[in-house]
Amino acid sequence: MSQQPDTRAVKEYLLSLQDCICQRLEAVDGRASFIRDSWDRPEGGGGISRVMADGGVIEKGGVNFSHVMGDTMPASATAHRPHLAGAPWQAMGVSLVIHPENPYVPTSHANVRFFIATPKDGEPVYWFGGGYDLTPYYGFDDDCVHWHQTARNACQPFGDEVYPKFRQWCDDYFYLKHRQEPRGVGGLFFDDYNTGNFEQDFAFMQAVGDSYIEAYEPIVRRRMDTPWGEREREFQLYRRGRYVEFNLVYDRGTLFGLQSGGRTESILMSLPPLVRWDYDRKPEPGSEEARLTDYFLTGRNWLEQSDDK
Repeated sequence: MSQQPDTRAVKEYLLSLQDCICQRLEAVDGRASFIRDSWDRPEGGGGISRVMADGGVIEKGGVNFSHVMGDTMPASATAHRPHLAGAPWQAMGVSLVIHPENPYVPTSHANVRFFIATPKDGEPVYWFGGGYDLTPYYGFDDDCVHWHQTARNACQPFGDEVYPKFRQWCDDYFYLKHRQEPRGVGGLFFDDYNTGNFEQDFAFMQAVGDSYIEAYEPIVRRRMDTPWGEREREFQLYRRGRYVEFNLVYDRGTLFGLQSGGRTESILMSLPPLVRWDYDRKPEPGSEEARLTDYFLTGRNWLEQSDDK
């Protein structure tokens, strides 16, 4: 079994993943298509942005592929890898965010990525990262259980400890410290993933990437025709503010993209088209809006609850 990183195979997979997810989401939406925007990066590399707006289901969505490179590692990537400072590098990945219009359909985010650096007089150093998380505005137990069950099934072939570890990492990462609340109901998050077996590590990244649409599409189809009105819409726009706050304050991918000279429009496509901030807004006790934070956004283990039934 070859342990040499196969950069070409990773790139081919990522491009095919982007195509697959866009096709599946277009079929769900039924009205709009993703526009394709190819771009080049002066410092090296480029990407393909696929963006949908004002669809039948998706108010705004982006599924982006990027493959960028440089002669010197960005500062954000060498903070805890000082031995790679000054090394040539490549980074590639697919990153997506889907913001549906219906407040009963949750926002979702996913990305899978590969990074490789070649220190002077040294062997290539690689790692994988990625995951996905779900951000509902009006929560449903069945959706949360399905989301996490799909994530656990994807991780299972790689060890019993993988899903619990990366589920917890997701809960810890997608947490707004200044609000003292999770961004959503979690999922998977992993980074710096390198077991020393490239083929196995690549297979794990593919399992996560392939399982995203299997986790998300059934939830969208289940909720997309739910009636909604002005109250639900206002609450959705208010809660979208939390999403923006996380992406601009904490998100490592946003920071890396901006520091490495990535395409700003593609990096910030994760932001929703409409959002609102209300001063010190508090939902009415006992309401469905209050239940979001009182019940759903509590870092619970959804599968532990399901397994007990």
